[in-house]
Amino acid sequence: MHCLAIALELLYTLVFRLSFCACCCLCSSVRLLGLMRHCCPVLFVNKFGRPLSAFFCTRPPEFLPSKMAAGGSSGLSFPGAVGNSTPSNRVGSSASSYNYSGGVATSSLGNQPASTVSSTGASPPAAPPPPPPAIAGLLHREPVYNWQATKTTVRERFTFLFNNEVLSDVHFLVGKGVGSQRIPAHRFVLAVGSAVFDAMFNGGMATTSTEIELPDVEPAAFLALLKFLYSDEVQIGPETVMTTLYTAKKYAVPALEAHCVEFLKKNLRADNAFMLLTQARLFDEPQLASLCLENIDKNTSDALNAEGFTDIDLDTLVAVLERDTLGIRENRLFNAVVRWSEAECQRQQQPITSENKRKALGKALSLIRFPLMTIEEFAAGPAQSGILTDREVVSLFLHFTVNPKPRVEFIDRPRCCLRGKECNINRFQQVESRWGYSGTSDRIRFSVNRRIFVVGFALYGSIHGPTDYQVNIQIIHTDSNTVLGQNDTGFSCDGSSNTFRVMFKEPVEILPNVNYTACATLKGPDSHYGTKGLRKVTHESPTTGSKTCFTFCYAAGNNNGTSVEDGQIPEIIFYT
Repeated sequence: MHCLAIALELLYTLVFRLSFCACCCLCSSVRLLGLMRHCCPVLFVNKFGRPLSAFFCTRPPEFLPSKMAAGGSSGLSFPGAVGNSTPSNRVGSSASSYNYSGGVATSSLGNQPASTVSSTGASPPAAPPPPPPAIAGLLHREPVYNWQATKTTVRERFTFLFNNEVLSDVHFLVGKGVGSQRIPAHRFVLAVGSAVFDAMFNGGMATTSTEIELPDVEPAAFLALLKFLYSDEVQIGPETVMTTLYTAKKYAVPALEAHCVEFLKKNLRADNAFMLLTQARLFDEPQLASLCLENIDKNTSDALNAEGFTDIDLDTLVAVLERDTLGIRENRLFNAVVRWSEAECQRQQQPITSENKRKALGKALSLIRFPLMTIEEFAAGPAQSGILTDREVVSLFLHFTVNPKPRVEFIDRPRCCLRGKECNINRFQQVESRWGYSGTSDRIRFSVNRRIFVVGFALYGSIHGPTDYQVNIQIIHTDSNTVLGQNDTGFSCDGSSNTFRVMFKEPVEILPNVNYTACATLKGPDSHYGTKGLRKVTHESPTTGSKTCFTFCYAAGNNNGTSVEDGQIPEIIFYT
């Protein structure tokens, strides 16, 4: 009889399963099965009232994410859920029941011992034990059955998988400390988008770990990288752009790098130019660095007054001081550099003394162009700062006060804050000999048809061979007799009839249709001079075709004989 009962039970179970499989073909989805089980639980028990533990088709154990505990296991598999149906008869183990509703596995844990005996004397079927940690982690995902059907494009499907546990096969522990995050990902997607990830997962030394620590990457930046790899969407902002740029470079995603650089270009301002310049040099972004330097040239004063200036490194400071195109007076530049040196002393935890400031500046000090200052500016600032040695102070004072000027250790080349190409015009058609000097200025009046910046003159030199000249050059606003620009300088000539350049310390702005007077007071032997002068001279830009027209007039008063027809000051050097 016992054997007959077993045979009947097996026959009953077989017939039930065949009938159930036929029902499955008629069900539109697994969700309907869950509804059937909820409404008609009698269909899901055998004739002895015991629940059928495997009413769904099961996967082979080897396809489970991890092995179960000793004693065997059986996994219930459908999109996104993992279950354990193996009963436990160990005393003291927690009872656990799994409900399936619409293909979603939910677990309700109880504290009742699994060995509790019913009133009939038979032990009720024990619920499966809690899954091991690896499986428990997967149970936290929120699966969606047939999610693929709602995504019409590959991009939509991959976007759905972004930062999603569904189908994930690797996790990244990003950041460190309390701000770290555990981020799911998919090896295939990462390897397709990044050569670094491809080598990490598929290279000769590929990792087999399912959890990878990235303590040097910010979670927000890593999520921005993944968002781009999964969907081509760019999510960057002022707070994350630099860390995202770092992450994109680390994992070799140049398209995202380009987006970050473009974002920085659009948001480049004078108050953040130095900070971005430091980062551009650090990340080897020469195009961005060049744009930062151009912004600093145009807005030098504002950039130097920004908080980020004192945070730059010494190499960046040197790169800025080397430029000929900074638009600021040299004494103000010196004051800003002193502020930087004080901040550097604090970073190095050194007392803020003159000696330590000079040591912090290093080679940057030699790039300050002290000869471009006036003697008053030098005396009021650098001479009293204690940063320069006594010998350097004396040498610079001699440079300001005596002629011929002694050579100094500092650059005396003017800085020109202008963009574009330097231009010049020559108002004479012929050169003659013997033009003398007795302390009177050569002068010529001129006006132009457009706004320009005059940076210097070109003058004739000696007819007696190589000679040095001392010269004072000026541009005067004729109507108000205001000196707009001047420089005490000099030049060396070779005895030829060529012209020799003398430059202003700063560009002089010339407005259209306004009268100005160009002056040059030379001290030296007789020189060449120009003849057959032109009253109107036009310069045409070879690139834009724009024309700059100069009109020259006689300057009344003491002019050493220079006029429109002949004399000195043959050339004017300018920028448009």
